[in-house]
Amino acid sequence: MRILGRDDVHTALDGLEPTVLDAVRTAYLLHGRGSSQVPFSGFLRPSRPAGSRVIALPARLDGPRPVLGLKWVSSFPANVDRGLQRASSLLILNDLATGYPTALLEGSRISAARTAAGAALAAAALHRGRPVRTAGLIGCGTVGEQVVRYLTRTHPDLDTVILHDAAPRRAEVFAARMRADHPHLAFRTGGAADALTAATVGIATTDSTYWLDLEHYPDRPHGQVVLHLSLRDLAPSSLLDAANVVDDTEHVLREQTSLHRLEQQVGHRRFVHAEIASILDGAEPPDAATVVVSPFGLGVLDLAVAQAVLDAATAAGLGADAEGFDPGRHPVTSTPQGRPA
Repeated sequence: MRILGRDDVHTALDGLEPTVLDAVRTAYLLHGRGSSQVPFSGFLRPSRPAGSRVIALPARLDGPRPVLGLKWVSSFPANVDRGLQRASSLLILNDLATGYPTALLEGSRISAARTAAGAALAAAALHRGRPVRTAGLIGCGTVGEQVVRYLTRTHPDLDTVILHDAAPRRAEVFAARMRADHPHLAFRTGGAADALTAATVGIATTDSTYWLDLEHYPDRPHGQVVLHLSLRDLAPSSLLDAANVVDDTEHVLREQTSLHRLEQQVGHRRFVHAEIASILDGAEPPDAATVVVSPFGLGVLDLAVAQAVLDAATAAGLGADAEGFDPGRHPVTSTPQGRPA
């Protein structure tokens, strides 16, 4: 079994953005056409720290590069106050012929990259080819960093990014890091109202209290695309008048997401206008004052990106092989026709 630690994954992902975008787009299209299997995610919630969860996402993706496996991801928001990363993740890939595990990858960077790549692809398609010069970011963490990285690939006219974080000092540190990584962009910090003046806005915080009501910001630009990546920041009522685009309707209307809460309040799902796969496959994007993208996070995306990372790492000689992660030979079943030797 091939093992890729975080440094291996980080090195393999460096410069891999076009491949990741292509892998995510292909996975979305295959899922939209029924060439995948994505069971509902399994949630484990420890009694403390409050708000913590560990999620299992099994998935299978068909197509030209089939892949089968499991994402095992934890989200412990209290980690941030301890100077730790909120999320950690492992990815297991299985052989399609035997089911044996073939690779184990540290998955947090892969998860952030596929989240950002999917959001950037959706935003570009929903803007209908219009030039986008401003992006806002609410929440200055790992996912936000990747959102900026991938928006620069899908928003070629981008020149300004407006940053907001509940901890203003974090926004300033984040801005300094981003200026070093993206010297062609202007980064400035401000309040949520400032970030919400942008044409594309990414929301990725550790808050889950539905605190942000878009109705309180009526001066947002027409046609704004809001990437609601954290799924529980927006007040459900503020989604009712928006055009809502999701990755999978059945998946996102669960687990007390903002959309799930809205469904509970109004008793229907008619506020969901489209799925990302259909937009990427050529369907007409909704023409609305506000389009909100709420991706639950499909395991097929992680597996597709993990396979791309594994391919790149293998070509570069990264990682290590570990023996003993298959069941070994059986003295009976390994004998032809099942007869004892």
